[in-house]
Amino acid sequence: MKTIGLLGGMSWESTASYYRALNEGVKAALGGLHSAKLCLYSIDFAEIEGLQHAGDWDATAEILSQAARSVEAGGADFLLIGTNTMHKVAPQVAEAISIPLLHIADATAQRMAADGIRRVGLLGTRFTMEQDFYKGRIAEGFGIEVLVPNESQRDLVHEVIYHELCMGELKESSRQRYLEIIDSLREQGAEAVILGCTEIALLVQQNHTAVPLYDTTAIHAEEAIKWALGNQMNKLGK
Repeated sequence: MKTIGLLGGMSWESTASYYRALNEGVKAALGGLHSAKLCLYSIDFAEIEGLQHAGDWDATAEILSQAARSVEAGGADFLLIGTNTMHKVAPQVAEAISIPLLHIADATAQRMAADGIRRVGLLGTRFTMEQDFYKGRIAEGFGIEVLVPNESQRDLVHEVIYHELCMGELKESSRQRYLEIIDSLREQGAEAVILGCTEIALLVQQNHTAVPLYDTTAIHAEEAIKWALGNQMNKLGK
């Protein structure tokens, strides 16, 4: 089994979901007392959040690159960045290390492409919804059209992430507003919706809507398990 490197803490709420998903996935694959081999570096999200909103992405890249080098030094065989938004600096992080980086947008887009999705809605932070580093990668790399909510809806989605979900607050009123936005994306022609912030799946799950949802945290973790187990999964026929 390979050792999974994980940059977490952005926020720690979703990092807890990653930790559970990775360990449960390895146990499901191998059985018994098996669990994931992990090297986790948890970052202080308050520092990252301030730099995000100040637009100082170079500083965030340096913080994550230093953390990634620590994870590599700790024995990780490959790296996950446990947040969609910070994949904005994934190229700089990848350059700072010699181990592979498993990109969350690639893992998600590969799953959608396999399912035949050609047009998808995207929920995430304002940075993820409005900038091109994420939706452009999906469109250009996989030929999938990405739709985003309107400006007022984007503001709502963003504010709920930072002021509720990252604080561990799950409000039914916010869930209902998210579901309304998901429905509006479907009305625009989205065949499915990406939960493009790792905290969103804490609030909205598939049982809440008939619109197919792609939970990036779960998909990223599942792909990481495949990378970690490799030949072991082939031998098990999985």
